[in-house]
Amino acid sequence: MDGLLAEVAAKRKAISDEQLNPKPSKYMRRGELERLREEQERKEKAEKEAENTAEKQRKEESVRKAKQASARPASYSPHPEIREGASLIPESSFNISNEETIRRLRSKGQPIRLFAESDKDRRLRLRALELIEEKGHDKQAGQNDFKKALEDVESVERELKNKNSKGKKKGEVELAGEGVLDLGLVKTDPDKLYPIIYYALKRVLNEWGEAMDERPEHVKRTTQGKLAAATQVQSAEYLKPLFKTLRSRSLPPDMLARMSEIVHHMQKRQYQKANDSYLRLSIGNAPWPIGVTMVGIHERSAREKISSDQVAHVLNDEVSRKYIQSLKRLLTFSQTKYPPEDVSQLMG
Repeated sequence: MDGLLAEVAAKRKAISDEQLNPKPSKYMRRGELERLREEQERKEKAEKEAENTAEKQRKEESVRKAKQASARPASYSPHPEIREGASLIPESSFNISNEETIRRLRSKGQPIRLFAESDKDRRLRLRALELIEEKGHDKQAGQNDFKKALEDVESVERELKNKNSKGKKKGEVELAGEGVLDLGLVKTDPDKLYPIIYYALKRVLNEWGEAMDERPEHVKRTTQGKLAAATQVQSAEYLKPLFKTLRSRSLPPDMLARMSEIVHHMQKRQYQKANDSYLRLSIGNAPWPIGVTMVGIHERSAREKISSDQVAHVLNDEVSRKYIQSLKRLLTFSQTKYPPEDVSQLMG
């Protein structure tokens, strides 16, 4: 009997030890899985709430700063260029007294101190303002040519409308009885070509301007009409260097020959041939049309195929490109006003 009681006591002790220190198992109960899932959800929810709270605080801070900025007068908000330029100016390069700083700021109509601005920041703001004023003329000089031409056209139209009369421009040349340019002068007497080319191009340019002025008022006021007038004014401006070169008789021989061909064919209403001469003048027909006549220090076998009259003069400089482009515009207008009898002579 005693042995049986001892065996029962030993079994109870083993069961209690197993409950206190359970052995690890590769299986988990459903309740344990549910408990772990709930803990994970609580953790994710807490993290999300923390993120939302931080985001809300950031938004409130930005709104508060925006309200503070809007509460200041408009004249007290510094210019963006002032803020950028002030950080690039060393303090030692602009060391003046506070009284002088205040005097200069007042003379410019600026506040003598911004909110939370130190004396150093105030001096740098004054220096940035002065630098912006010094560079103001550079911005005006960079105005677009076409926009300027549009403004010139509108001002001229206003003047014509106020006068209600129209007359010929001072110095305008009438060449109604002008003869056709003789291409033989290119080899015999090139100096005689300069006045012929000059007056022929001037005549077409003046006729173009008159055609713009003779349009109905409702056409002039349209966007397309203003652009057409601006193109004529811009072309007249671009052709000024060419006219100056023709008056001084200093045009390169190859360019003189090409322009003689353009004027000759334009006068004979052979616009297709005039366009071919224009292409030879502008882009050339050389094997390497890049504006060079020497491709190395040694003579090449194909060297004789490249001559100076095959150079692409449109690549010389920006001034040449502009007046060569304006020559094509004169050809286009001349073809419109004086169409050829042969349709095959029309430019494409």
